[in-house]
Amino acid sequence: MKKAIKPVLTTLFFAFLVSQFFQPAPNTDNGKVYTTDFIRYYQTPVEVSKILRRSCYDCHSNNTNYLWYDYVQPGRWLVEKHISEAKNELNFNEWGNYAARKQERLLRSIEEQIKTEQMPLWSYTLVHKNAELNKEEIEVLIKWLKEQP
Repeated sequence: MKKAIKPVLTTLFFAFLVSQFFQPAPNTDNGKVYTTDFIRYYQTPVEVSKILRRSCYDCHSNNTNYLWYDYVQPGRWLVEKHISEAKNELNFNEWGNYAARKQERLLRSIEEQIKTEQMPLWSYTLVHKNAELNKEEIEVLIKWLKEQP
């Protein structure tokens, strides 16, 4: 049994090392200013902007802030998959390009997902503690979202 474990572990280790050389392209345009951005579009209050940037923009914008561990495979593939799915659903940088009906639907969806604590994802806040929303922040966001047409 012990003789079979060593070659398997060695193979897995080398597969892990080789996989580090195959990195997907970063899903980001850090530094680019978007005139269609949600925060600019609504001219959100500073408090709301800070919360959104800290808790939502890493996945739902073109300005993802990757940390060192986001580059370790196979987790990198999972991170990129989540970011792509998130941006396909809602990209705050592209807000002004959405039709009015889509904007309205997304506003209600954002409100509901924050209220029911579906967002930010628990798997994201597990390693990004600063993205967690406390009760006061949830109240600030919900109140502001309800005021939007």
